[in-house]
Amino acid sequence: MRGGHRSASGRGVVEARMNDAIMVNPGEVHDGSPLDERGRAWRMLYFEPTFLRDVARELVAQGPGGEPRQMIELTQPVVHDPVLKALFERLFMASVTLAGPGDALARETALLQMLGHLGRRHTALTCASPRGVAGPITRAKARIDDDPAAQLTLAELAAEAAMSRFQLLRSFAQALGLPPHAYRMQRRVVLARQLIARGTALAETAVAAGFADQSHMTRAFVRLLGVTPANYATAIR
Repeated sequence: MRGGHRSASGRGVVEARMNDAIMVNPGEVHDGSPLDERGRAWRMLYFEPTFLRDVARELVAQGPGGEPRQMIELTQPVVHDPVLKALFERLFMASVTLAGPGDALARETALLQMLGHLGRRHTALTCASPRGVAGPITRAKARIDDDPAAQLTLAELAAEAAMSRFQLLRSFAQALGLPPHAYRMQRRVVLARQLIARGTALAETAVAAGFADQSHMTRAFVRLLGVTPANYATAIR
């Protein structure tokens, strides 16, 4: 909406300016900073990965048991697409600005229109399993995903992956773009966001998500999501 944004992602360096769209796949490691001292402002929508799987079930071929053999993957980290911008703004307006019990049909219509355009222009089909993540690292990653708040040690993760601590550090960073402790921090922020959305108090959320205290959670939240937990809680209620 204003200014410019630079970030690193699993698909390369991102430089976005006013009216561009930034897209991040579920679980994709990324960071971000303003292009200059003027800062930046954006509008953002998060979709749960399970929701994207439901969309894939409607749009792509299905495997045994009705599960999709492939997932939809966003192909570009940033695009300049005026049609996508207009469709996103319509969805944002229906979902956030004008949200209410009488707007369900408008939200669903705007959502499907945007996802339809997105699917035609900016996605590809990919295997449902994590791309480029080897079996041992998948096990270590799953250990963090299962309980991001746990006080895991590097030795425990290395044992899970059946490799040395040095091998784990190198292989984890190569596969996911972050060392284990930084990946866990991202998962803790995701967990905190989910707890806040359920109405959990901020202090309780900080403890449940594994942060040392509420201020620790706030710093991580702002660094990764660009908004404080308190402002996020206010915006979704």
